[in-house]
Amino acid sequence: MTRSRAQDLNVCGVTAAIAVIDGKWKTALLWLLESGPHRPGELRRQLPGLTEKVLTQALREMETDGLVHREVHEVLPLKTVYSLTAFGRDLSEALAPVSDWGHRRLEKLIEAGGSPEPSATSP
Repeated sequence: MTRSRAQDLNVCGVTAAIAVIDGKWKTALLWLLESGPHRPGELRRQLPGLTEKVLTQALREMETDGLVHREVHEVLPLKTVYSLTAFGRDLSEALAPVSDWGHRRLEKLIEAGGSPEPSATSP
C-alpha cells in the first residue's frame, strides 16, 4: 500500500485504517507507546533490527497521521519524547480485537504442528 492511500478520501474505512499502520514497525511502535511516552533511543532498543532512519520516518508519518505527539525539550542535548495522542489510543483500542484474533490464529498454527516465527515484539 502506498503512503498516498493514507490521505485518500475515496477508500473504505478498513483501507483508511490500514494505510496509517502499514509497514513493518508501526504496529509495534503503537504497542510500545501504549505504555507511555518513550524517547527514540528507548524505542530502538526494544525493537532490534529497526534502524534510526526507519524509526524517524515511521514516527514522522505517525505524527502526520495524528497518532503520536512529538515533544522536544529545550535542554542540551535536545530531548525528544514521543507519546500516543487520543486518536492514537483510539486506534490502539480498535486494534485490540485484531490482536486477539492474531493470537488465536498463532495458537491454531501451533496446535496444527506449525511453529510461528519468533518475534521481538508481541502486540
